[in-house]
Amino acid sequence: MTKSTRPAEPSRRAFLASTAAIGSGVALLPSTTRAEVATVPGAYTFEINRSEEEWRAMLTRNEYRIMREGGTEWQRSSPFWDSEEVGMYTCKGCDLPIFSSTTKVVLPIGWVFFRHSFPNAVMTDLDPINPYGDNMGAAAAADIDAMVEVHCRRCGSHLGHLVALEGGPMHCINGASMNFEPQAA
Repeated sequence: MTKSTRPAEPSRRAFLASTAAIGSGVALLPSTTRAEVATVPGAYTFEINRSEEEWRAMLTRNEYRIMREGGTEWQRSSPFWDSEEVGMYTCKGCDLPIFSSTTKVVLPIGWVFFRHSFPNAVMTDLDPINPYGDNMGAAAAADIDAMVEVHCRRCGSHLGHLVALEGGPMHCINGASMNFEPQAA
């Protein structure tokens, strides 16, 4: 039997950490984890709340891993990464409009990038580096303590990360977290 050398999850965290080290400009603000927020009286409550069973019933295994567990899709696995079709991207968990194709940037890196989201569409949180045992290398891990994680404001689904690229912050988003609605002709 041969041992598979393909990791269970792509190491986009290594890519994201390296981009944060290259181009600064994204401030990391202290915050609490989602688990901590859930126990704080008066804490933020998402408009859409589903049980784990309900989420698992509506999402594929991969979508659940990405949207509810903070996973990452493989590079170039989403049909959205290089699409230049005009329309709107919505959250797969609740259909909230999140991004316009007019703010999308196609980069050869293989994930979906946007310059900004619609107003009041996303929330951010700190995502500690290396929670899944990704091998980032000692230099990157020593320089970066956390990244900015992007979530849907309405249902809390993990969408991706905010990274510094091309001189400014960009949303690096998992296509598996979104639906696409083409613009009517």
